[in-house]
Amino acid sequence: MNKANRLYSNIHIRNTVYTVTGIGVIANAFLLLVHISLHITGHRPKPTDLPIGLLALIHLAILLINGFIASDIFIPKGGRWDDLTCKLLIYLYRLMRGFSICATCLLSVLQAINLSPRSSCLARFKHKSSLHNLCFLLFLWVIYSSFSSHLFISIAATPNWTSDNFMYITESCSFIPMTFFLRHSLSTLLTFREVSFIGIMAFSNGYMVALLCRHKRQSQHLHSSSLSLVSSPELRATQTILLLMSCFVVMSILDSIVSYARITLKDDPIFYCIQILVTHSYASFSPLVFICTAKRIIVIFRYMWEKTVNISVGSGE
Repeated sequence: MNKANRLYSNIHIRNTVYTVTGIGVIANAFLLLVHISLHITGHRPKPTDLPIGLLALIHLAILLINGFIASDIFIPKGGRWDDLTCKLLIYLYRLMRGFSICATCLLSVLQAINLSPRSSCLARFKHKSSLHNLCFLLFLWVIYSSFSSHLFISIAATPNWTSDNFMYITESCSFIPMTFFLRHSLSTLLTFREVSFIGIMAFSNGYMVALLCRHKRQSQHLHSSSLSLVSSPELRATQTILLLMSCFVVMSILDSIVSYARITLKDDPIFYCIQILVTHSYASFSPLVFICTAKRIIVIFRYMWEKTVNISVGSGE
């Protein structure tokens, strides 16, 4: 396909995609190792530790799969993937992306529950075990993934002849053209799915913002430093998750807009490049947010850095 040539011949796009992927892989690997070390050393776990650790693992898998898929876009080789390889790779990527969305949704809900007052109806969910949270996450994932079964039918190896009816994925894989009714029915179902999960996140975020505003008004009214949220761990965690949720919602909306533009504007390669970067961005950006805002991780990172410096100085002497 000639539109593919415009993609893999652009060195700047290729370098940008692989740079973002590389940064994301390193950041997610570091975040995952930190959470594993916290678990091994017996630190007291927080309710949000499970979804954050899972997010790091999921995003690491997403970026590695994306890097492999991108190799068929920007560094095409002689041999093409067969039909089964295309279906499995794209479906595995979508499964991991669904897992990421469900873990992000669970993270938002858990933080809202953790922040809720004792008189709230959500207070009875505060002491649920990690096993309950994991079961709820798997339940959300099954619901989300059930909408992606169409990929086994709609994805196939790119035929040898040139056709504008096939939507480009990689050099080897394409979306099979669908009828008008099937395409719009599927779009409606997928839109409903995305809106439902984003709605849960938005509701949780709105609830957290309302609690923080009410607490701030109370502290200002009582003029009590003990009620101040400036140095509160709950405030830092909530601000981190609110920032993460805001970025996720913006990137999801942008991804939907670009996907719609690809369909209506005959699969323009420029929009496809934007979509690739958008899908990489959240997986690469989220671990950096956790690393830069979590006090425990900053302390561990500072300790590791000082230990490395001391070893270097000792070996130099």
